[in-house]
Amino acid sequence: MRVLGVDPGLTRCGLGVVDGGTGRTVRAVAVHVVRTPPDADLSVRLLGISDAAEQWMDRYKPEAVAVERVFAQHNVRTAMGTAQAGGVVALAAARRGLPVVFHTPSEVKAAVTGSGRADKAQVTGMVMRLLGLEVKPHPADAADALALAICHLWREPMRVRLAEAEARAAEIAKNHKARLAAAAKQAKTQGAAR
Repeated sequence: MRVLGVDPGLTRCGLGVVDGGTGRTVRAVAVHVVRTPPDADLSVRLLGISDAAEQWMDRYKPEAVAVERVFAQHNVRTAMGTAQAGGVVALAAARRGLPVVFHTPSEVKAAVTGSGRADKAQVTGMVMRLLGLEVKPHPADAADALALAICHLWREPMRVRLAEAEARAAEIAKNHKARLAAAAKQAKTQGAAR
């Protein structure tokens, strides 16, 4: 499976494409950071991010897009810009019929390093090790985008299996309730007939 990981941001938006193989095998395909000028109009900046994301989707043909979810930030303006950048990427993916999954920073850190509290250096180091990179992806947004793709490749199969199991359990519970209701109705009918 090929995944486009996106570390959204207005000034720097990381894009990373990773292929997943059997087991936990991962291979870097491409990585890039889209930059927009802070003094440009918001709509122009979002258009630049959207255009770049669309070009990457068309060029690398990912099967899914993993975007970092804005979880909590003290600076509301930064959080808004990050969410808007992630939104235009999600829209571009939806137009292509690609599934989009949002992962929290702690989910990504835990998947890649084993600890949801890992720092940027630990994440970058593990991304380099997992992908066999000799040069550190720079800036950190690039490494984060690759980490998001890896996280998705490793977490999504389990999430899908869990959702399928929950759906099966709900169907079994629904059928069981229906059988109980039918048995109760039948017992009531038989009791009235006596």
